[in-house]
Amino acid sequence: MANGVWHTGYGLEINLSRPDLGHPDRPDLLQEITARVSERNPQLLECLAHHDQRECLSESGGKSPWMFIRRGRVGGRRPLVASHLPITHKATPAESAQHKATKERVVETAGQYGLYAEAEVPMANRRSISDAVVTGPGGLRIGWEIQYHHLSPSSVHRRSVNAVEHGITPLWVAKDRTASLIDRAPWARVDDMPWKDIADGKEMVIRGGYRHLEVWKCVPSSERHCLISEGAGHCGAIHADWFVPALCLPERKPVHIEDLVLQSATGESVPVYVPSRGNGRAGRHMWVSVDDRTLWQELVGEKNPFPASPVEDEDDVITFAEQEVDRTCRAGEEGWFVSDGRPLRDLDQPTGGFTLPRMPVQRSRDSSKITDVERAAASAALGCPPWELGLCAGCGQMMRRYGRNAAMYCNVCRSILNMR
Repeated sequence: MANGVWHTGYGLEINLSRPDLGHPDRPDLLQEITARVSERNPQLLECLAHHDQRECLSESGGKSPWMFIRRGRVGGRRPLVASHLPITHKATPAESAQHKATKERVVETAGQYGLYAEAEVPMANRRSISDAVVTGPGGLRIGWEIQYHHLSPSSVHRRSVNAVEHGITPLWVAKDRTASLIDRAPWARVDDMPWKDIADGKEMVIRGGYRHLEVWKCVPSSERHCLISEGAGHCGAIHADWFVPALCLPERKPVHIEDLVLQSATGESVPVYVPSRGNGRAGRHMWVSVDDRTLWQELVGEKNPFPASPVEDEDDVITFAEQEVDRTCRAGEEGWFVSDGRPLRDLDQPTGGFTLPRMPVQRSRDSSKITDVERAAASAALGCPPWELGLCAGCGQMMRRYGRNAAMYCNVCRSILNMR
């Protein structure tokens, strides 16, 4: 894993393990060398072994002596390392076949539902290409990104933001629980299966990335535990949290890739971003039903399905070890370090939940009045329609009704009347 590189433009050696790269007089050097290769001279950075006219293993193998800078992974550290062009990880033939088969399945499924779909769609600014874009009947565009090999968190965020800016909702597909894209953009995880099974229409269940909202009152009879009290205590409040289908009570039916193709394009399934509530994560992206998102927004007041600005991620924090430059060519080791020790990100765990603030105890006639948020939470927790207060048109008695146009039986004047 190379920690040094030669800058052909300035004619100097760069030490990637130092915060100033060994050149304190060039404060913009880091930004220059980490720019996308498409935006700079591809021969700007050179393997030190090649520059010293020693053996460059990459060139000896028929590849390039030119390099680019990425973030490596060594245990818990994230150093800058130099890798040989063209890419950090070349998709294997099996991955390429899986990628192609999944992309074709998305496009074919959309066609079967009467949706317009197109493969390999470039963004207007040509900075990225979506594997497939499915357009719903209302004009909603979903950009499917089939990502079966490693991609850096910053790349996931950059490409997602680029898609949103061009009116496309990104939907990333992974097959690995350690994929960096998990929770960093709207995503879905499927099984790692042979390309022929994908092409032949074998069942593709969404294993991660799709959740359901559950709301419950924290009482002893509840099957859910308390989000506040430790142990088996119950606080009497109303809690809400997001669960994968298998962990819902009762268990929900699994979502298949065909379901998500249709529902994402029609707006029945939508992305939502749930910020961290003190568990050490930046937050979670997920796909949910539009009804669940509406209820969640009523409960917590969070309207944006994407974070307003990128949150600094631990995987994007650079570590500088202050080492001497290793001038040996490390080509061939780079692919191993890319995926070394990547942690599991898809753990099926709840998000941490939300607890509705308790209503203050009131003793006046208005004690039965609650806010719209409290009414929505109570409705979800008790499994009944939302109710509101109204006056009986016959006798003026205060009553509850379920729905604005509902007719209710008045126990006072013994009549069935629409309330006013």
